[in-house]
Amino acid sequence: MSRLILTAGFALGGLGLLAVDAPQTPPASVPVQMVVTVEARHGAEIPALQHGDVQAYERHERLQVTDLMALKGENAGLELFFLMDDSSNTSLGMQLGDVRKFIEAQPAATAIGVGYMRNGTVDIVQNFTTDHSHAAKGLRLPLSSGGAMASPYLSLSDLIKRWPRTAARREVVMVTSGVDPLGGMGPMNPYMDAAIEDAQRSGVIVYAIYTPAAGHGGHSFYRINWAQNHLAQIAEETGGEAYMLGFGAPVSFAPYLEEIAGHLANQYRVTFLKPGEKAGLHDVKFTTEVPNAELVAAKKVFVPKVSAPGAREEPKR
Repeated sequence: MSRLILTAGFALGGLGLLAVDAPQTPPASVPVQMVVTVEARHGAEIPALQHGDVQAYERHERLQVTDLMALKGENAGLELFFLMDDSSNTSLGMQLGDVRKFIEAQPAATAIGVGYMRNGTVDIVQNFTTDHSHAAKGLRLPLSSGGAMASPYLSLSDLIKRWPRTAARREVVMVTSGVDPLGGMGPMNPYMDAAIEDAQRSGVIVYAIYTPAAGHGGHSFYRINWAQNHLAQIAEETGGEAYMLGFGAPVSFAPYLEEIAGHLANQYRVTFLKPGEKAGLHDVKFTTEVPNAELVAAKKVFVPKVSAPGAREEPKR
């Protein structure tokens, strides 16, 4: 009897080993799309890219790029939102002419929206429209009141969460001091971190233009220093750029807006495959061997979870 029990025990142990060593079904891959901006390393001539010119990586793992589309012509759809800070100094009024000219000069395929940051939300004064002259009329002087100041990053998150998803690119020009009395001054700001995550999850590129705030926040060097660092970080993490000239008001927004226009005119939509075994934000980096070309994109991308072919979903409880 004992011999039979022993033999059975070995048999069960073998079955257990077979179960552990059985090959696992690899997770299915999901196509992921991101907007990449091409800049020139030297000079003003920006190289054009062709299929096969862009490589995508998650850390050291190379990802398969399946498509590269130039966002021009019939593929040039863009929703561009001007997010102005209502707590800005009245000096912002001197820049509104440059902003109006920029808006009116945008391509016909670009829809423009305008809103003002106030108390952590956005007062949308102009929904997206391709009537650029009408959109430009939505610009007004800021309230220039410290009472309107809250976290500009809360306002950015509010905008993104209210922004309906379409096939068009989604980009923001954020005009603010970056001073955040709610998130505090220092390397850590939870509202900035949340806004970065919201933008990355939604594929929103953020350009930041510094303009001084009204009141104490506009002349506190300690606050301004961290505020500009935060603006640079949110632009860097989302694939945009930050523009500032010391701690004072810029002489003109025109050079900044001209550079932004150049970025918008040299963007591509890259499609690549990413295993969808775990939903969430994933690191991504793009490279190219095309001479004189530099690629700029968000540091992370949201990847949804997908089931492997033939896999059974767990029943809901």
